[in-house]
Amino acid sequence: MLTADHAAWGYTTSTGLAFTHEEIVDPHFDACAAYYRDALDGVGLRPGWHVLDAGCGSGAFLPLIADLVGAEGRVSALDLARESAERAAARMRDHPAHARLEVRQGSVLDLPYADDTFDAVWCANTTQYLDDGELARALAELRRVTKPGGLVAVKDVDGSLSTVRPADPFLITDFFRTSARFPGYARQLLRGRDLYRWLRAAGLTSVRQRTILMEHHAPLAPAALRFYGNACARFARQAMREGMPGNWAPFLDPDDPAGPLRTPDGYISEGNAVAVGTA
Repeated sequence: MLTADHAAWGYTTSTGLAFTHEEIVDPHFDACAAYYRDALDGVGLRPGWHVLDAGCGSGAFLPLIADLVGAEGRVSALDLARESAERAAARMRDHPAHARLEVRQGSVLDLPYADDTFDAVWCANTTQYLDDGELARALAELRRVTKPGGLVAVKDVDGSLSTVRPADPFLITDFFRTSARFPGYARQLLRGRDLYRWLRAAGLTSVRQRTILMEHHAPLAPAALRFYGNACARFARQAMREGMPGNWAPFLDPDDPAGPLRTPDGYISEGNAVAVGTA
C-alpha cells in the first residue's frame, strides 16, 4: 500500500501514508463539509440499513451516516491507522448512535467481516492510497462484505480538476502530471474519473458516477484558508525542491496576508468523483 513517494507529500499517520494525518484531513472535511454531505446524500442510504465506513479516518462521516440510517440502523467503521480508529470512536462517544456503532482497526484489503454483512459500504478518500492492484483487491473486498443488491459507494479525488487563482490555471494539474510520471500517489490522485470502470471490473452492476466540483471563492472561509493554504505550501515546497516549472513562491507561506488565496481574486477548486454500484 505504501508507495515510495508518500513521505515527500507529508502529513502522514502511523501508517506512513501521505495526507492522512488529522491535521490535514479534519480541516479538509471542515472546508468541504457541504460538498461531502451532498456526495453522501446522493448514494441512496436508507433508514434501518447496516452501513460500513471503510477507511473512516477520524470519523467525520460517521454522524452523517448515522443520521441517514436512523434509529433502527447500524454503523460500522474501519481504518488502517489505529489512532484514527480511536479518534473515530471518540468522536461518536456522545452521539445517540453510539450504542449502534462499532469501530475497528484494519485494512480495506482484508476486511474483518463475513460475506454479505452490510446493506451498503461507503469508502471515501481512501482508494487514492492504493495502487492499481490494491484498488482491485479492495473493491473485491467491499463487494464481498455487501449483501446481494446492496450498494458499494466510492468517493475520491479527481486531481485533474484542481486549480488555484491568481496563478497559472494549470499550476496544480501540471504539478500532478509531473509527479505522476512514475507510479505513486500523484498518479493515483488522477484516477478518480475512472472509478466507475473499476467498480464495473469488480463485478458491480448498475454503476453510476458523478463528479462534484468543490469551489472556494474569496473571501475564503477560515477552514478553507487553513486547509488549502497549508496544502499549497506543501505542494510549493515539493515542486521547488524537485525543480518543477511554475511560480510557486507566492504559496510558500500559508499565513502571508498578501498570499494568493487571501487576495480579492483568491479561488481554489478540486474535483471529487463518486461512483456507486450494486453488489
